Amino acid sequence: MTTATIKDEARRLVDRLPEHATWEDLQYQIYFRQAVEAGLKDSREGRVVPLEEARRRFGLGAP
Repeated sequence: MTTATIKDEARRLVDRLPEHATWEDLQYQIYFRQAVEAGLKDSREGRVVPLEEARRRFGLGAP
């Protein structure tokens, strides 16, 4: 499997947008992609918090 370049990934992202997409639609897709990639990297590097701890920190009770 080859690693796609940022330009390749950007082209694929743009190609998946609807024909009448706005600049805001594109910006959101880029933001979303970056957020997901950052989260996956954090997970791979062990920077995670157990669900119960996250609930405690945000003052959320059990479901």
